[in-house]
Amino acid sequence: MSTRSSAASNPLSSTLKVPEGAEVATLAAGCFWGVEHMYRKHFGSGRGLIDCRVGYTGGAVDLPTYREVCSGSTGHAEAIQISFDPTIVNYETLLDFFFRMHDPTTQDRQGPDRGSQYRSAIFTHNQQQFDLATQVKERMQTQFYPKNPIATKIVPIHTWWDAEVYHQLYLEKNPSGYECPSHFLRTKPMV
Repeated sequence: MSTRSSAASNPLSSTLKVPEGAEVATLAAGCFWGVEHMYRKHFGSGRGLIDCRVGYTGGAVDLPTYREVCSGSTGHAEAIQISFDPTIVNYETLLDFFFRMHDPTTQDRQGPDRGSQYRSAIFTHNQQQFDLATQVKERMQTQFYPKNPIATKIVPIHTWWDAEVYHQLYLEKNPSGYECPSHFLRTKPMV
């Protein structure tokens, strides 16, 4: 029996709490422990983030395990899925943070973590998100990363699988656990 809670009959299902009026964003920016930790730190405690799950998306294998994803054989990225209150924080603000909290200019890599599972990607849930993600990426390319092309892919989401239970809130449960050194908030353009 799997310790993950994704429903095989609905690959977009998650145990993510999404109350009425909330929206969902799915982002991949390297090791999901650090990404989750940073989003909770900056947008939790009443600042718009309702819930956050770590998991796998963008691949071709149903119910992938962490070991399978780490092998690079499934095509999945380690990602986070967040629900947020758009009356407190909007999607554009979450994307701006995304482009500044990791290095979006590296292909399949964040710091010492290498492989397609660590790629930079925005998995959109509708056309509005796709269009806004494209606009924010273009703006960040011009304003924040003018000398290095952004490698972030923007693609519609097709499947989501919650990661195993022990990965959820990992750095909260393991404060001295591994954090990718590329996960920090950049405050000035990278020239």
